[in-house]
Amino acid sequence: MKTIYIMWLREVKRYLRSKSRIIGSLGQPILFLLALGYGLGPIFQKAGAGNYFDFLAPGIIGMSIIFTAIFSGIQMIWDRQFGFLKETLVAPVNRLAIMFGRTLGGATVATIQGVVVLVIVIIAGFRPANWGLVPVAILFMLLVALLFAALGAFVASNLDDMQGFQLIMNFLVMPLFFLSGALFPVQGLPTVLAGIVRFDPLSYGIDSFRILLVNNGIFGIGMDLVVLGSVTIVFLALASYSFSKIQV
Repeated sequence: MKTIYIMWLREVKRYLRSKSRIIGSLGQPILFLLALGYGLGPIFQKAGAGNYFDFLAPGIIGMSIIFTAIFSGIQMIWDRQFGFLKETLVAPVNRLAIMFGRTLGGATVATIQGVVVLVIVIIAGFRPANWGLVPVAILFMLLVALLFAALGAFVASNLDDMQGFQLIMNFLVMPLFFLSGALFPVQGLPTVLAGIVRFDPLSYGIDSFRILLVNNGIFGIGMDLVVLGSVTIVFLALASYSFSKIQV
């Protein structure tokens, strides 16, 4: 447990000490929130679909979490290139504890980012349907963050090039985000596209945020929890296996 705590604390401290990273990572969510929330809001409302800003807010929170969590894996490649990972791996500790501590740290950072974005959207005018469910929504943020931090760790364990990691992650992140229903309703989509949305694990994360924050979901909180939990376990297992085979 001490190893897990130390690796977790290192990731959190690196984030909190980098003010430019905190501010820079908020740029894209705020841009989407302002450009789409206020830009497309009147059109969405004229179509009789309700308040688009309230619909969009959970999706923007999910976007912030997935981008922060999945790109936490690049820290592993950075540590490999500069020798810190080698020093860590030769220590008399379990590699599984090292990997889980790093992944949990990345997930914690992504959750903090999600909470910051939640505060921003509340300041901008968003109001949760039930304030008592906000802590539960934060727990689901942590679960989603852990899922994608594990995915990032799995990919990073199999690469040693930062440019390659960024290309692969962009190839994964953008489809995962845009096909999750974060920006548009998934009801009434063509059959093929609707099937892809259901296959996307982020869809269940966004759905859980909407159920808990605006009382408007499609899958149900039980199914969201089962899918997110199952996929998280799979990615943690894959990341653990790949990390155990790292050669530095």
